[in-house]
Amino acid sequence: MLRESVRPGVEAVSPVTVVITLVLGAVIGVLLGLLGGGGSILAVPALVYALGLGVEQAIPMSLIVVAVASAVGVLPRLRAGQVQWRLAAVFAVAGIPAALLGSAIGERLPQRVLMIGFAILMIGAGLRMLTDSTDAGTACTVGDGGINWRRCAPRSIPAGFAVGLLTGLFGVGGGFVIIPALVLLLGVQMSVAIGTSLLIIVANSAAGALFHLDGASIDWSITAAFVATAIGGSLVAGHYGARLDTGRLQHWFAYLVFAVAAYVLLDTLVLT
Repeated sequence: MLRESVRPGVEAVSPVTVVITLVLGAVIGVLLGLLGGGGSILAVPALVYALGLGVEQAIPMSLIVVAVASAVGVLPRLRAGQVQWRLAAVFAVAGIPAALLGSAIGERLPQRVLMIGFAILMIGAGLRMLTDSTDAGTACTVGDGGINWRRCAPRSIPAGFAVGLLTGLFGVGGGFVIIPALVLLLGVQMSVAIGTSLLIIVANSAAGALFHLDGASIDWSITAAFVATAIGGSLVAGHYGARLDTGRLQHWFAYLVFAVAAYVLLDTLVLT
């Protein structure tokens, strides 16, 4: 079984496990690079169901993969000037403590509860991805292109806290929440929202991973393979993603998220 093949200290990782890990890492990296998030929501189910890991291992490994892949994926956006640094800082300041809180809560919840909560989160994320809206908010914008912090802070701080809490609790980057908040609530252009989202994901995921590393049993060979292909996928997608219309891809990805959520619920509530 794959679960036995990846258990640290028991036996060597099988070639099949390595191939699966490389493919999953590439897919998640591509989705992160293209959509500024979203792909990370598949990392935990992939590690649990495809590689047979327990959720207590999958969450910190997911956070490491997402943090590194997002850090690499944001580089083309930085060169293109598609990052709003001040907003990213606000989200990070609010989100990092929340990520630590979410990690502490998650460690005290049973795996069954976490997986049900994760499935519900996936359904919500899928619904958000299917929502088409070209209307942008104006809370953060002023006439000269600057930021109106008096209007922006009361919205961005709670949003940053919520994203950080989800990151720590479920091991997700939260891009499916960050991007709508930046575009619909704060008036940020989509291209800039994607780059800013990746930077926020790096900060929150790194904070959550550092908390989980204390006492966590992590298979570093699997994590390294996952990270390597996620970086490659994120770089390629980030390079082309700045010039692509990703609306249709986002819709197809939402259907995939629904299917994975249905499987998680079936396995958790019926098969176990």
